Amino acid sequence: MNPSAPLRSRLAPTPSGYLHLGNAVNFLLTWLRVRTAGGTLKLRIDDADSDRTQPEYIEDIFRQLDWLGITWEEGPSGPEDFQHHHSQLLRRERYRAVLAELSATNALFPCTCSRKEIRAQSATGLYPGTCRERREVPDGEHAIRVGVPAETVVQVGSAAVPLGSLMGDFVLWRRNHQPAYQLASLVDDLDDRITCIVRGADLLASTAAQLFLASKLGPTGAPFRAITFHHHALIPGEGGRKLSKSDNALSLHAMREAGVTPTLIYQAAARLLALDPYAIESLDDLLAAYRRL
Repeated sequence: MNPSAPLRSRLAPTPSGYLHLGNAVNFLLTWLRVRTAGGTLKLRIDDADSDRTQPEYIEDIFRQLDWLGITWEEGPSGPEDFQHHHSQLLRRERYRAVLAELSATNALFPCTCSRKEIRAQSATGLYPGTCRERREVPDGEHAIRVGVPAETVVQVGSAAVPLGSLMGDFVLWRRNHQPAYQLASLVDDLDDRITCIVRGADLLASTAAQLFLASKLGPTGAPFRAITFHHHALIPGEGGRKLSKSDNALSLHAMREAGVTPTLIYQAAARLLALDPYAIESLDDLLAAYRRL
């Protein structure tokens, strides 16, 4: 990445459930980095998986961002603006065009295997390569996968990610005619000219998958390969497990109903940054402390 280029980052929640504490901390870490650098922040709601999207979850994103005081320069101003002008569902042909670019590299193949069939054939849960040699597109329902050699390792910063053994031949286009996350996220980051991405450590493999795809795109994917990635530790849930949107007790919606104030969220972000949480009462406090790091 050109060090003199203005920093551009994004918030990219998925409207598949109410936002939780981990989402909020990630948003704060992204916002802090952008504000400190004098950069541009975009709100992008990843709703390509329309089967899991609910209107109340889209509304929740705007409600919680407002509660936290997080602002952005680009993207939708509210749920209606999002639905009419910013939804990923409006960009399906763009995703298809990049899928066609990738297909021209002969790295993709159609796959008719169901999840049930894959579970029956694979002890690890990874796709076993059943359709890897298939090139003719079948008439019935099928997904499109990218072939990932088993020995593939992708460098993400200082981390060497064994993509082949972690994800195998992952899906780019779903059986329900929707783009998969790895494809849609890559295309949007390219089109939005993103230069910095802040993600949880659980998305390290996804970063590697998208870098792998970007390498297949040649010059088209070069801007993505130049992105600076920051993978932060996760906020643990009960028993130390990863938070998910099924953890309703730690959803921001439930926390607000229980009387929690944004200060608790700011302090959680401060702990992750090794700042003194008790010195943080407001978003301005958090920003000022972050700038002193």
